[in-house]
Amino acid sequence: MKYLFVLLVAFSLLSAVSESSARAPNIIIILTDDMGYGDLGCYGSPTIRTPNLDRMAMEGLRFTDFYSAAEVCTPSRAGLLTGRYPIRSGMVGKRRVLFPDSKGGLPQEEITIARALKRRGYATAHLGKWHLGIHPGGRPGEHGFDYSFGLPYSNDMDKRRETPRTASGSANPPENGWMVPVLLNGEIVEKPADQTTLTRRYTEEAVRFIREHKSSPFFIYFAHTFPHVPLFASPQFKGKSRRGIYGDTVEEIDWSVGQVIAALRAEGLAENTLVFFTSDNGPWLTMRQQGGSAGPLREGKGSTWEGGMRVPGIAWWPGRISPGITGAVANGMDLFATALTQGGAKIPDDRVIDGVDLSPLLFGRGKLPQHPFFYYRGDKLFACRIGNYKAHFFTQPGYGKDKAEAHEPPLLYDLGTDPGEQFDVASEHPDIVERIRAAVAEHQKALVPGEPQF
Repeated sequence: MKYLFVLLVAFSLLSAVSESSARAPNIIIILTDDMGYGDLGCYGSPTIRTPNLDRMAMEGLRFTDFYSAAEVCTPSRAGLLTGRYPIRSGMVGKRRVLFPDSKGGLPQEEITIARALKRRGYATAHLGKWHLGIHPGGRPGEHGFDYSFGLPYSNDMDKRRETPRTASGSANPPENGWMVPVLLNGEIVEKPADQTTLTRRYTEEAVRFIREHKSSPFFIYFAHTFPHVPLFASPQFKGKSRRGIYGDTVEEIDWSVGQVIAALRAEGLAENTLVFFTSDNGPWLTMRQQGGSAGPLREGKGSTWEGGMRVPGIAWWPGRISPGITGAVANGMDLFATALTQGGAKIPDDRVIDGVDLSPLLFGRGKLPQHPFFYYRGDKLFACRIGNYKAHFFTQPGYGKDKAEAHEPPLLYDLGTDPGEQFDVASEHPDIVERIRAAVAEHQKALVPGEPQF
């Protein structure tokens, strides 16, 4: 009888393991707002402490050449969720991002990660900033999310009339200076948002969602409000960083990542969950001390120089992703194909999908095929990278009155030896310039822009 009991227990454990391994993995994408390439300890920050992200990078795969899909937030988020250059969905324009008075939003015909995974039985949640539309057809619940909690757009929008225009870039912004609301499944539950509590509340929602859906696969798109200005941190973190209020917000985000991973471990889900951490674009350098750092890279948010679009990228999945660092060129649009592949969803074949599946790279089964990466500023292609070489056809600072400067021949930089883009080598490599020109011409010849949404 004793041996029968042991055999039953063993069979039960094997069945549980088999069921776990057969179950589709959970997927969590953590996206920050305006975090720079040099803002984490594992990317070289000397003043911001990020022990949880550093551990995530040590246990997972850290990308040195990971990009956002665009140079500012609305288009980069559209690219991440759809796997397509934002120009294809019309999520680009002269205003560069959606504003509260914008009439458009992410078109209903677009397929998001959430919509594709929901069809495969996933529970789906959006937490944090949305910024892809506030009108019918463009809201989270209409793009595949079962649950949504957070801000409809950037935290510096809906500014009170009496709030100074410069207040958003202040080290001590007024807590009630903006009337941006908190929405729960599309309904206002708080206005104005208490921004000092946002990171904590988003994190509590993420942990709750993990616990409530631990028995079935889930997808969480966790899009932090910070470190976009105005900057606010909870009392636990305010004034604690050497880097001022900017560092305080990043260190609280690091705490949040630690809480999410701890919840996965506590629920026995860590070995069946892919977590990817990245940023929507580079640092907002014109905010000075209230903006982040691009590290060794040139320029920042709003530009197509490396500092505007090369961002942190960390993939974590214990037992599946081996610890390491990769110089492979990848970007936020690749998370679409990767998530769908891991979730058992078919990658759409009725439209162009620009992102590629990162699975071979993540799981050590091979390299990614080399393909061009196009740097857009709004609806205009400014630059292109193939391998280590990047050609700039136009350059322009992220912000300010300077107009775009055309370059003929284009500027060419070897990012392998010159990531700061200081030394133009076009005259030394005319063959590479022509190869990049050909790739751009082929891309533009087949491009069908979407209806403008801005």
